Amino acid sequence: MPKPHYVTTEAGQLRLWRGGSGPDLLVLPGLITAASVCADTLAARLPGWTVTVIEPPGIGGSAHAWTPGDDADALAARIATAANSIGVGACAVLAFDLAAPLAVALGKTLATPPAAVLLANADAAEGWAARGLRPASLAPRPDGTHLAVLSAHIRDAHILEPRDPRRPALTGDPLPDAAELAATVIAAAVAPERYEALWALCTDAMPRVGSDAVRTTLDDLPAKLAGLAETLPASRPVPSARPFADPALVWHDYVDTPKGRVHLRRAGTGGRPLLAFQSAPGSSAPLLPLIRGLADGTLASGWEVIAPDYLGNGDSDKPERSVDIGALADDALAVADALGLESFDLWGTHTGALVALELTVRHPERVGRVVLEAPVLLPPSFSADILENYFPPLVPDRWGLHLLQAWNMRRDMFLFWPWYRQERAAGRALGVPEPEILHDWVLGLLKSGLHYDRSYRAAFEYDTRARLPRLTRPALICAGPADMLVEGLVEAKDIAPVGTVVTGTAATVWYPGQTAEAVTETLGVYEAFLRG
Repeated sequence: MPKPHYVTTEAGQLRLWRGGSGPDLLVLPGLITAASVCADTLAARLPGWTVTVIEPPGIGGSAHAWTPGDDADALAARIATAANSIGVGACAVLAFDLAAPLAVALGKTLATPPAAVLLANADAAEGWAARGLRPASLAPRPDGTHLAVLSAHIRDAHILEPRDPRRPALTGDPLPDAAELAATVIAAAVAPERYEALWALCTDAMPRVGSDAVRTTLDDLPAKLAGLAETLPASRPVPSARPFADPALVWHDYVDTPKGRVHLRRAGTGGRPLLAFQSAPGSSAPLLPLIRGLADGTLASGWEVIAPDYLGNGDSDKPERSVDIGALADDALAVADALGLESFDLWGTHTGALVALELTVRHPERVGRVVLEAPVLLPPSFSADILENYFPPLVPDRWGLHLLQAWNMRRDMFLFWPWYRQERAAGRALGVPEPEILHDWVLGLLKSGLHYDRSYRAAFEYDTRARLPRLTRPALICAGPADMLVEGLVEAKDIAPVGTVVTGTAATVWYPGQTAEAVTETLGVYEAFLRG
């Protein structure tokens, strides 16, 4: 099974998917199939090859390695830099659909003979270019319909005749199923306007493709590659991702644990390690203001902040298993062990507060100080109501219906508490964030997919009242005024051990719409406590 990795370059990070063994086949997945789907397909079809699928800048995990004004040659040079940094030397190059001009430029940069540069589905891309196919504007919209537009665009590119969009194409590779299509939409939607620009860039460059490569189909690919394998060396292992030269910048990494591969957001070097745990159900992306704030350190040198996506959420693996807070705490400890962290501080919010609490109770010898923001302390009847109504299935749909479901669920979480209680008395004062911010929150939910509810349910099934009194490490329990769980601070004061600090804060720093002054003040509270 191909695994994801990150490669750090001066321009940003690119993500790749690698599987198999043997000589290197460097793959550009095109713009209508996710790199993860492409990697799975090729690894199954091409035993004896190391398949390395690099997400082009603007797609998925490579969304931020992009500079306005880049052309096909500049993007190919970035991809070549990433390939060289992971030890890819002489290799075959394969590109799908609109990645064809990038592959031709990449082949020249890597000095790959034209016979070793292969293009799949290039005829379709030339048809799109000939009729001027472009996605409609993908700028995030308040109603989320830009996601439906994106989904329809990608599905139609698979289904319709490239030069006659009134009819289905009767030949070509197998059509994607709903899950594969959903994965592709998510990868494109990470930075939708960059995807839109990348489509235009590649379409405009299609006339440059010419005859500088070999045309192929998926079925013909093994035969086309057979004569190349003996001329190429075996691949090398992928080195670990590295931080940016600027230690304040957030970078992405993966780490392997016994239960699966965990995606991390990291920042800061040289400081004391601090593990930061998200609220469910998405990824750790909303914690970016906290990660940057504590890594930078306004009072002194900051922490080395590490924010994992829970297994089953975000960009981490999705193992089939039952989940409770104890399992998430064990996963967190496994991350610390894999990173070689003997001792660390903890910060967690909502579900993450419970993970930090349970980890501290189970392994106090590993924990220094811990910040618990808004641990779940609800009346049992309220928790039971949430467990019954809060988590409708979020199933990939071939027409993209799940995209609008996810958008409106996330949007209503800013409007009502709980989100499904559509009544005046349940309204929240927080307000809906700008479409661009809400879009990012929705993407975290979509990335979690069928597994989104497992860590979320665990928070409402956890017995916070029984576990909180067992804290033996210095702890700060806090919440901002807009937090829907802020009322739990009253009970926390009664049941927390003597010496635990329980206080309100000026902001919930990862919520949208918080003032800069309130965020700075709250970060100062965290820092003062964590420094003791």
